Amino acid sequence: MRIKNIFTRTAYIQLASWFSVMHLILIISGCTAVGPNYVRPGVSVYKDWNTRLNSASNTKETDSQTLAKWWTTINDAKLSELIERAIAGNLDLRQARARVREARARRGSAKAGLFPTINATGSATWNRPSADTTSSQTSDLYTAGFDAAWELDIFGGARRSVEASQRDLQAKEEDMHNVIVSLLAEVALNYLDVRIYQTRLTVAEDNLKSQRQTYQLTQWQYKAGLSDELSVQQARYNFENTRSQIPALHTGLEAAMNRVAVLLGEQSGKVHAELKKREPIPVPSLSVVVGVPADLLRRRPDVRQAEMELAAQTARVGVAIADLYPKFTLSGSIGLDILSSNNLSSNSLTLSSGPGITWAIFKGGAIRQNIEIQSALQEQALVNYEAVILSALEEVENALVAYGDGEQKSRSLREATQAAQKAAELAQYKYQAGLTDFSNVLDAQRSLLSFQDQLIQSNGNVTADLVRLYKTLGGGWTPFENGVITNRRG
Repeated sequence: MRIKNIFTRTAYIQLASWFSVMHLILIISGCTAVGPNYVRPGVSVYKDWNTRLNSASNTKETDSQTLAKWWTTINDAKLSELIERAIAGNLDLRQARARVREARARRGSAKAGLFPTINATGSATWNRPSADTTSSQTSDLYTAGFDAAWELDIFGGARRSVEASQRDLQAKEEDMHNVIVSLLAEVALNYLDVRIYQTRLTVAEDNLKSQRQTYQLTQWQYKAGLSDELSVQQARYNFENTRSQIPALHTGLEAAMNRVAVLLGEQSGKVHAELKKREPIPVPSLSVVVGVPADLLRRRPDVRQAEMELAAQTARVGVAIADLYPKFTLSGSIGLDILSSNNLSSNSLTLSSGPGITWAIFKGGAIRQNIEIQSALQEQALVNYEAVILSALEEVENALVAYGDGEQKSRSLREATQAAQKAAELAQYKYQAGLTDFSNVLDAQRSLLSFQDQLIQSNGNVTADLVRLYKTLGGGWTPFENGVITNRRG
């Protein structure tokens, strides 16, 4: 009880003086922190895209809800299911979430520098002389106390450090959003690869069946003396050539399904049973509204991340400038030094408190060189921000061109395939009637298989180009801002 009373009276006196100083410090700390304040760079972009899909697609306001869940425009329930599973299990996304947690903890660590630190200490020492010495004096020493220190953020160095860590956290959040954008696109593209390979396999197997029948027909005619062996061998190598393409298509299909499994965070082969049934290539709506270039700067996570990195580096310039100025600290301690617990009195109390100042007057120019380093890093971050914007605009323009040209290619291949189908039927009929040479049948069958295969890939690429276009527009991350499935729209 005596220890408690002594500490209470003394602490009251100490706290009264500290509160007076803190009141003054709070007034001073309201001053603006040294260093530049971040201002978003003015970047001018064109009002519209150079590539236009049609008369209205590029100028309408972006449909935020459609862009947020762009995969629903592909009209494939299985794809929507796979995307949700990828959000829940993808390993790259789990790493991105961990980086966000790390940045959040670093921000908390930086904020701790704004507050005082308090330490408790205590020790007990017993001194007993050896029996071989002439001294018989023994001594005990007991000490206990509290130490407190507070570095006053007069010039804002600590506040700038907190600001930098806050911007770092925002940059990591945008990095996570960028991972989501890329992940959703990769799931969709590899899922499309599965459906493309399956459709190509179906076409190849159908052509193989037809060519086998043609091969059998040439054999029968040869045996009947109606044809020579050349036709038989031509039909045979055409048939075997088509059959040789099937293993490569099967390998591509297996690789695509394995890749889908890895993107979901599952072992290769796990999704095979789910995707084994052959389904057609999903055909999305061809109506696409891409908005204007200015929308891109507000929506693309990589652009937003580059801006946050620039803001963080701007704050670090202030941290470096703050080192030019003196640092003020308040420190104090309250303790007890007694030789015996029975000798406790007010005379056993030790007190110390007072302000302190440190000022790096000479460091061989190291502080100013560090300011120059941080300023140069700020300039690099600004250049990177501008470069990311240019790259984003380029990617959208390229995606628009690929999507528009892909549609035209598919239309032409569709016409060519229809013509090849008709030519193959006519050549087969005329050959059976003895009105044409077998080489015409051979050429027609080759052309039909080639055009059918090209059409399948082209149709798949149109959908894939749409996926890439949505990716370049920064679509898909808003329903999953925290890397988890939410009910948010838009």
